Amino acid sequence: MNSTRALALSVFALLFPAGLDAATTLSLTRNDFDMSAIGAIDTDVFDLALGAVSCAVKSGAVNNPPTLTVIDYSRPSSERRLWVFDLKSRELLYEELVAHGQGSGAGMATQFSNVHESHRTSLGLFVTDTAYVGKNGYSLRLDGLDHGFNDHARARAIVMHGAPYVSDGFVKATGRLGRSHGCPAVSELVARQMIDRVKGGGLVFAYYPDAAWLKSSKFLGNCR
Repeated sequence: MNSTRALALSVFALLFPAGLDAATTLSLTRNDFDMSAIGAIDTDVFDLALGAVSCAVKSGAVNNPPTLTVIDYSRPSSERRLWVFDLKSRELLYEELVAHGQGSGAGMATQFSNVHESHRTSLGLFVTDTAYVGKNGYSLRLDGLDHGFNDHARARAIVMHGAPYVSDGFVKATGRLGRSHGCPAVSELVARQMIDRVKGGGLVFAYYPDAAWLKSSKFLGNCR
């Protein structure tokens, strides 16, 4: 097991201490879901995302989020690595391709940033706001909740939008997706429908086993 993976597991151990029933200490856990129907998401990443949601609600950062979108940037862009869950029905709504920023890498995202013009993807917990039509078509504004890691998302115009370079055909031709300027770009075939489903207070959890983020995020480890 590599060190960042071990760190992620240790963060989960802090969220669910030995001897405690996680279902009674947090508002949302994997026990609330049919684990046979959550798609190909890594269960450790899912656990971290659910812990972050519970912490965000407990701390008052958000109130009753209707959806959770999880993006696992530790996977190559050629794989489906975005999942949307309905937090009320506990159902998986989408399992899709998603692009990362040009500055984060080619087929694999390995570098992340909160800096303007870096063209890198940001990690952490975001809350969705309103939809609008801009230069990338129908798009969704995101506000970063992780100080120092994604809280410049609004100023950087990091939004969810559709893109022609996000498709199975593009992967077949190039071996990877095209890349954005840091936005989580999705297929044009699902963009509008997905955006309308998650806008207005849904949460987005963007994951990579980055040691600094795992240690510093106020939504991971000791919730605060």
